[in-house]
Amino acid sequence: MTNDSLTRRTFLAATGLAAIVKSVPTPAWAAAVARVGTSAPAFTSTATTGKPVSLGDYRGKIVVLEWTNHDCPYVRKHYETGNMQALQKEATGTGVVWLTIISSPPGTQGYATAAEADALTAKRKANPSLVLLDPKGDVGRMYGATNTPHMYVIDNAGTLVYAGAIDDRPTSRKSDVDGAHNYVRAALADVAAGQPVKTPVTRAYGCTVKFS
Repeated sequence: MTNDSLTRRTFLAATGLAAIVKSVPTPAWAAAVARVGTSAPAFTSTATTGKPVSLGDYRGKIVVLEWTNHDCPYVRKHYETGNMQALQKEATGTGVVWLTIISSPPGTQGYATAAEADALTAKRKANPSLVLLDPKGDVGRMYGATNTPHMYVIDNAGTLVYAGAIDDRPTSRKSDVDGAHNYVRAALADVAAGQPVKTPVTRAYGCTVKFS
């Protein structure tokens, strides 16, 4: 052990800080950062309905998580072309649970109250199963969400099988929606066929998530 290490330990013991350091709990998100190929971290968040929603509520079902920010041009690209709504409708029509998550805190780009989020869903004719509010960013950090949109697919065994971009066109140009390879659609098709996801991880693109 180095002299520096001994000095630090002596200081902590003398001041009582060692006990404080040991007593500080590890945040849930720090202990359970999502990794593809492992169990998707459990979480509970609040839906715009005001009711708590847990990932465990959907045990046995395929779940898609979509991080969103309605002011982000990359998100607008997919909503203003109807691309996101079509994918939501297609997925939920086969029994997939689609959870749209807002991790923007108050005063930052993309923040929305429950009423505002519901109004956006209606205005855009979106088709998520539920919209979840995560203003403290707990769920976003837990899953390592970095951008909007950032997409995740969890299979019916509870394993995270895809994480990354919605498609292979990392631009905000609406014209790039046509002809793009949609990674989420492909992942859902692989899961439905009982096959491993061919492209399980990609780099998400878009606006950075505005964590508090």
